Amino acid sequence: MSSIPALVDTDWLAEHAADPNLLIVDATTFLNRPAGDGARVAESGRSTYEQAHIPGAVFADLLLEFADQESGRYFTVLPSEAFARRAGALGIGEGTHVVVYDQGEDMWATRLWWNLRLEGFDEVSVLDGGFAAWQEADLPVAAGVETTPAATFTARRRPELLADQAAVLTALETDDVQLINALDPDIFDGAKQVYARRGHIPGSANVFWRDLKVDDRAGSMDAVRQRLTPTGALDEDRSVVTYCGGGIAATYVAFHLAQLGRDDVAVYDGSMTEWAADDSLPLEITGD
Repeated sequence: MSSIPALVDTDWLAEHAADPNLLIVDATTFLNRPAGDGARVAESGRSTYEQAHIPGAVFADLLLEFADQESGRYFTVLPSEAFARRAGALGIGEGTHVVVYDQGEDMWATRLWWNLRLEGFDEVSVLDGGFAAWQEADLPVAAGVETTPAATFTARRRPELLADQAAVLTALETDDVQLINALDPDIFDGAKQVYARRGHIPGSANVFWRDLKVDDRAGSMDAVRQRLTPTGALDEDRSVVTYCGGGIAATYVAFHLAQLGRDDVAVYDGSMTEWAADDSLPLEITGD
């Protein structure tokens, strides 16, 4: 693992922004939620980035460029070769230290953090509190589109960090794997329907990703440890798979587990969008 900090604050970034090997990446994406039941609608954050961003930041379009458009779902990971081309085009390559942020809820930043690590790139940090924290610190803001010279990104995929439907099915047959559902408790319990069917994958523990935050910042490691320990996710003899609706919020939980020493957590990329759409796969509703 890299020795660089996984989480940096605005003071750190302001101090290091001029470092020649530092690349700031804006990963803003929006997931518009209905008031009641129903699916979310994803929206690229490109126009928001162009209106205002941290000076020097390039934009990574997680919806339209860093997702497999042929999958039939939002945000499915790209094949390694395609990811390498697009990451390299942004200027990410050997010797680059990436700091990623978003202008919404931080889970988009951790999605790119996870995707980079999936492809073997560890020199990546997440800006705590994202663009909102930068603005609150009264730091400079830029507009328009920024670019940096292309680099060569060499993908070295770590398949153990990516779970598919078959891996989750196998997990249901053993006590050696802990599933962590990162969704709102009402969705987890089945009180609210967002996906094709209500409920959660059997055997899952619920750790709502927002419960790991305090005042729009990452919670302290002690608080995060207290929240995650009862789930079994920190047990050394168990592997962990996180999931959510489409593999985004799940990366926020995986990010915190990595800070606690569990850098081997897999993310189920298809998550509930894929699982709930298949009537042959089991779901549980709390109280049934």
